[in-house]
Amino acid sequence: MSEIQYFSEEGLQKLKDELEHLTSVEKPMISAQIGEAIDMGDLSENAEYDAAKEAQGLLELKINKLQTLLVNARIFDESRVDTTKILLLAIVTIKNLANGKEMKYTIVPEKEADIKGGKLSINSPIAKGLLGKSVGDTAEIQVPSGVITFEVIKIER
Repeated sequence: MSEIQYFSEEGLQKLKDELEHLTSVEKPMISAQIGEAIDMGDLSENAEYDAAKEAQGLLELKINKLQTLLVNARIFDESRVDTTKILLLAIVTIKNLANGKEMKYTIVPEKEADIKGGKLSINSPIAKGLLGKSVGDTAEIQVPSGVITFEVIKIER
């Protein structure tokens, strides 16, 4: 049994859209490729057929994983959380106390992470170290380059 994973409404919709695309566009396209390869004749020496069958297997695996993920997906209800603490989907402004640099991140589920877009995975070392903290709190976080101390400047929703 897979574990429940939480998503924002936007993140869950992206997963649903991806599954729809795979089943309604990609799957028929691969089936057509297999059909064309079969029409070419001898399947024992048909590289196109082998490639299409392999692509079909990979696609089916991806579809199955997405379906399992969606069955266990839940939308995170922000109305029922403590807004004074850093939790999933909080927008946090933190300050690196070593260099004074301020950074702003949204703590998101792992599947929605995009560091360039300011979306930090809840499973990242920084997010894990910040969870449960309030404005004014400091967090010493172990990262690959050592320990960094951050101060929580602001928490938004």
